[in-house]
Amino acid sequence: MNDKSMHANPSKNRTPRHRAREFALQGLYQWLLNNEDAKTVVNNIRAAHGFDKADGDYFAALLYGAIEQSVELREAFAPLVDRGIGELSPIEHGVLLLGAYELKNQLDIPYRVVINEAVELTKSFGGIDGHKYVNGVLDKLAPRLRADEVAADKKR
Repeated sequence: MNDKSMHANPSKNRTPRHRAREFALQGLYQWLLNNEDAKTVVNNIRAAHGFDKADGDYFAALLYGAIEQSVELREAFAPLVDRGIGELSPIEHGVLLLGAYELKNQLDIPYRVVINEAVELTKSFGGIDGHKYVNGVLDKLAPRLRADEVAADKKR
């Protein structure tokens, strides 16, 4: 089995940064389910097949950042979800943590790119309509975290 066929959506052209997001999501999934410390999760993921094709620095920034800021990030998106955080699937929960982290901290990445990447991750790894849910939540969160950028975009 080659590396491309091991992915949920093998036809997509995956950049090193997108791969970093995929591995960060896998790490968050592990962290959410097993409650392991971030360093253990990072070491496990770095040993995974195909990690060498990911942007390792961005992966570490995403995973450590989302875990360290998880309480604050959950507080940011909790009012926008229609259920308790504990009722989210681990994939949706992880993608929302990643998306919220990028919206809050990675200001060099346009908010539309952050949302699109989160939607693509959810399409690849989540449930049937999970991507629509993630899109809706992050679309509401973006104006709260990046008011000026969203307002400027809407004026175009």
